[in-house]
Amino acid sequence: MSDRPVTPLLDKVQLPADLRALSKEDLPQLSEELRQEMISAVSVTGGHLGAGLGVVELTVALHYVFDTPSDKLIWDVGHQAYPHKIITGRRDRIRTLRQGGGLSGFTKRSESEYDPFGAAHSSTSISAALGFAIANKLADKPGRAVAVIGDGAMSAGMAYEAMNNAAAAGNRLVVILNDNDMSIAPPVGSLRNALARLVSSGKYLTPRKLAKKLAKAMPEGMHSSLRKMEEYARGMLTGGTLFDELGFYYVGPVDGHDVRALVEVLENVRDAEDGPMLVHVVTKKGKGYEHAENAADKYHGVVKFDVVSGKQDKGPGGGPPSYQNVFGETLAKLAESDPKICAITAAMPSGTGVDKFAKAHPTRAFDVGIAEQHAVTFAAGLAAQGMRPFVAIYSTFLQRAYDQVVHDVAIQNLPVRFAMDRAGLVGADGATHAGSFDLAYLCTLPNFVVMAPSDEAELANMVTTMAEHDSGPIAVRYPRGEGRGVPLPAEPQVLEIGKGRVVREGKTVAILSLGTRLAEAEKAAAELEAKGLSTTIADLRFAKPLDNELIRKLLATHEVAVTIEEAAVGGLGAHVLTLASDEGLIDAGLKLRTMRLPDTFQDHDKPEKQYDEARLNAPHIVETVLKALRRNSVGIEEVVA
Repeated sequence: MSDRPVTPLLDKVQLPADLRALSKEDLPQLSEELRQEMISAVSVTGGHLGAGLGVVELTVALHYVFDTPSDKLIWDVGHQAYPHKIITGRRDRIRTLRQGGGLSGFTKRSESEYDPFGAAHSSTSISAALGFAIANKLADKPGRAVAVIGDGAMSAGMAYEAMNNAAAAGNRLVVILNDNDMSIAPPVGSLRNALARLVSSGKYLTPRKLAKKLAKAMPEGMHSSLRKMEEYARGMLTGGTLFDELGFYYVGPVDGHDVRALVEVLENVRDAEDGPMLVHVVTKKGKGYEHAENAADKYHGVVKFDVVSGKQDKGPGGGPPSYQNVFGETLAKLAESDPKICAITAAMPSGTGVDKFAKAHPTRAFDVGIAEQHAVTFAAGLAAQGMRPFVAIYSTFLQRAYDQVVHDVAIQNLPVRFAMDRAGLVGADGATHAGSFDLAYLCTLPNFVVMAPSDEAELANMVTTMAEHDSGPIAVRYPRGEGRGVPLPAEPQVLEIGKGRVVREGKTVAILSLGTRLAEAEKAAAELEAKGLSTTIADLRFAKPLDNELIRKLLATHEVAVTIEEAAVGGLGAHVLTLASDEGLIDAGLKLRTMRLPDTFQDHDKPEKQYDEARLNAPHIVETVLKALRRNSVGIEEVVA
């Protein structure tokens, strides 16, 4: 780790008002100091690095030109907002990023008035900014709304839905398209910057407005033709025809690392009477840090690292495989003998393990971009034509395609396979990325099969089971991170649908576990046995269909039963309670308790601390059992007055 950088200009900037007191000539130096401060901070905390490095100059220019926080600056996703946080009063806490009790890794309304809209999922910024702009217009208040959206986020339909409705905002709405990957336009330079300054300036806009008035006085056919000619001519130079058709006045492309050019263009945009405006800014992810610029992923997400060498602190290595890689490698192996298997992901190939599959079977792997709705219906079409599609999407992102899951998959009973990574709590990414709700939103759907493995070997078995399940939709949920270290099967088995397994036999207490809380259940059982309470542990495997036969037997032969799951209320526990109620299994005095995630959005922290806060670790299981049996901490029955 290196010492903190020397930042004489940045030291003068506590808030954007301080930034606006500087001269334009100071902005390149300030940008470089801000970049070095960000690199230093993330080297200590880990987090998203490349995206923030790419928008340093843009961040400075936006706060320099617009009157934040009166003007609302909305970052799409928010993972690129670390420089923004540094110059909006949070520099003294920037080295707490993603740590328990520290700053969020994304924008967050409760954190600062400079974060007017929280984010962490993609493609929401234009819709939100439009809401701010129209609210100001209706209230006759000054103030603009500025949305910063990346080219990747522009692959989602929601961005275009927002732009299609943006005309009513007029000049109160500005959209910044941060183009750092898709090469929408040719390389930029001084000529492109000069063109952007020209087409955003009053010298261009005023005659254009006059020409519009003259054209409107002409017959409709000629008026329409002249308008299209002007837009086509400008589109030939700037690439903006699509955005013009959506009702935006397009400006760009602009070199996103020339802060003074950015300021000049943004000042023109700010002062323009026309609108809404879209400014196309071309940036380089990882800009200004050699190790990030040269990395394939531009250091998108990093752990702690050494600033000088760029070497990341990956830990000792050699541990258990990650669940995502077990999924990807198992699926790739199955596809060797099954040409119908294909894999779909929504802009997260490495995060889901689909990159492993894609390497082995490139023609059957599809990264559809940030388009979860399309991914699901695309898979439904593949399934309807006889393919065996696996849709690998984080649990929290699949929520965005719930309508498609219901209508395009479940109602039609199509055999789409859903692999839901990041189930349960996820540590530093916090509430926005926690897969808390998938059991509740999938187990209610007819035709669905829903599974959760207790370890990596079970995941391999479940992926194999999914490949063979052609009678309807099937899903598996599994956590982020490494497995338990159990041996992977040489030949994974096909599990019987809806059948769990008993992993420990007892007589008094039954723990019905779903997912990777099984390890904590085993610790709890050992402690309960030490207190004289004989304990059974069942790994249910299936949240839907439930193993009704096994559950009936356990509830009928034990004094107390506890369900445990890494999901919100409405999942396994709710369905077991419904079964018990419908069949009268609790009428004879059985004590039945459910353990699940709390009814809160938990902030970021280390996963083990999050699960402790959620009261889903072994001591909490023991406590739940003892309270149900009215026994104290040493297992002695309490006397009830």
